[in-house]
Amino acid sequence: MKKDLCPPFPSDFIASINPSKCEAKGPCVPACPYNVTTLLTLTSEQKTELSFLGKIKAKVHGNKRAFISKPDDCHACGLCVQACPEKAIQLVPRQKSQNLVE
Repeated sequence: MKKDLCPPFPSDFIASINPSKCEAKGPCVPACPYNVTTLLTLTSEQKTELSFLGKIKAKVHGNKRAFISKPDDCHACGLCVQACPEKAIQLVPRQKSQNLVE
């Protein structure tokens, strides 16, 4: 079971997704045993915050990308980091995390 690969409790770290790198391919979603990540359609405001390259990637990939939907459930096991083909996810201290679903 994948949960066996994760620390038993949430840690001081959390997954953070670089919005300009994410191409919404989605392997991070099933990789997480705690269902922390999700693919969502970008809002107009979120699209304006992307880099030029990020905007192009978003358009090509249906204006979707991964978000951290359940930050309190993240155990910082790194399975999503390993699964991301774009290397868009990293573990950061919780106070510096970004790209949470609001």
